Amino acid sequence: MYNQLHTVLKPLLTKLYHHEVVGAHNIPADSGAILASNHVSFIDSIFLPLAAPRQVFFLAKNDYFTTPGLKGRMMKWFFTEVGQLPMDRTGGAASTASLQRAIDALKEGKLVGIYPEGTRSPDARLYRAKVGVARLAIAAGVPIVPVAQFGNEEVQAPGSNKLRLKNTKGQPIRIKTIIGEPIDTSTYLGKEDDWAAARELADIVMQRISEMTGRAIVPVYAGDVKKLMESQGLTALQASDQLVSR
Repeated sequence: MYNQLHTVLKPLLTKLYHHEVVGAHNIPADSGAILASNHVSFIDSIFLPLAAPRQVFFLAKNDYFTTPGLKGRMMKWFFTEVGQLPMDRTGGAASTASLQRAIDALKEGKLVGIYPEGTRSPDARLYRAKVGVARLAIAAGVPIVPVAQFGNEEVQAPGSNKLRLKNTKGQPIRIKTIIGEPIDTSTYLGKEDDWAAARELADIVMQRISEMTGRAIVPVYAGDVKKLMESQGLTALQASDQLVSR
């Protein structure tokens, strides 16, 4: 099914949104690697795979595979068919087992897509990376390929489910995906349980994405910003400023 979707969607979306891809040659041709990208909307998980020369597997939240009823069965079938890997975020043994599936996929030579920030940005800015991307790369012994996506927030604004064919000025939307040079993680091998090492590598990944996008990193977690927005009715800027000042 992946090849069929790729064959149908790629020419259609490339035409609709003028999708430009730069640096696809930086993705290993036949070995495992993590594609680490900024994350502003659900469609990031559509345009990133379309930019890659081979299939990208993503860690998808477990709800996509456990929702009851007909809708749930359809969701599970679709996400399984397109290669999504269920991720249990409750912690403990369940989360460890989920990560092991991703490690196994990487060791089998597959590409796994990761959003280092851990969640979608609430306002298209970059936020601090969580250490999961580093731990996964170290445990699997694979490089991390930084990815910068542009224009996706114009198709689907942060926090919105609506898709647009033109930007707010009524102009055609241009999508650009830049794939950077792989980050060698070999010096970190055996240190997946070393928090300081994982923190260092995760920061390196986010810094590379920052350089590629030209956007500064807000030094707090996007998830914490979202929680504050929901609990206090703040904007993303207000919430992040409050967290940074603490």
